[in-house]
Amino acid sequence: MKRARLIYNPTSGREEMRRRLPDILQKLDEGGIEVTCHATTGEGDGTAEVERTLARGGYDMIIAAGGDGTLYEVINGLANKPNRLPLGIIPVGTTNDFARAMGIPKHWEYACELIINQYKEPIDVGRANERFFLNIAGGGFLTELTYDVPIKLKTMIGQLAYYLKGMEKMVHLRPTELTFHAEGVGEFVGEFMMFLICNSNSVGGFERLAPDSKLNDGLFDVLLVRKCNLAEFIRLVTLALRGEHLGEKHVVHFRTNRLTVSSPNMVQLNLDGEYGGTLPAVFENLPQHIDIYKDETGESTYS
Repeated sequence: MKRARLIYNPTSGREEMRRRLPDILQKLDEGGIEVTCHATTGEGDGTAEVERTLARGGYDMIIAAGGDGTLYEVINGLANKPNRLPLGIIPVGTTNDFARAMGIPKHWEYACELIINQYKEPIDVGRANERFFLNIAGGGFLTELTYDVPIKLKTMIGQLAYYLKGMEKMVHLRPTELTFHAEGVGEFVGEFMMFLICNSNSVGGFERLAPDSKLNDGLFDVLLVRKCNLAEFIRLVTLALRGEHLGEKHVVHFRTNRLTVSSPNMVQLNLDGEYGGTLPAVFENLPQHIDIYKDETGESTYS
């Protein structure tokens, strides 16, 4: 029988995990996986629990149940260790960007079946200075809104909370002076509204923002949005919804495995929707660094 440590956020989504925990444990047990649980209690607790689990030993896998924030904490306890265990994901958060990119079903029962089936694939992990991310790193205008949204508001109204906060920040649209040094590409200097370093094709609910991005190719898809006014920015968002933004004059797009970003201003970083420190930063792609349980057919089953 396999042994798993389940690390879950009881407040993720609309507290679905709190209600579904007995069903999930029963499903995994019937599938031959003995589970012990840890409910996170605050910022950093998920990372600390992964480190304690690896130090104790005796487990075959770690399962993260929650949203992208829970995954961020788990990855930051796992990615810098030599004894990295395979990771199972039960997506019960607000947006579940990474689960969508992996094709992991949103329904808890089907997500458990993928873990029970034990088919796994290695995926790339991003490193930003001393922190790690699975899906997205960014900075500049609007990238701060994910950690500006109060937890209680996310719990009550889900993804709508992000849109409400985004509309509020649009009034304060402003560029930031940034310098980018991209391995194998070159240098970009100027005023930018935001930058996004994508490890997958699913970012903030947009599935066409980096349409050709792959989770195991050893490269980031980088998007830089040059200085523009509010009307131009809204047009860019409209194009991005259709996947037609990459040829637009305000958008710089390239691929690289290493990127250095600096600014004379104080710029906060967003890593998988969480606060990730400030610039300057070096972003590195760690190719095929962690194994994730997923659908063996390779088909997207997120629904």
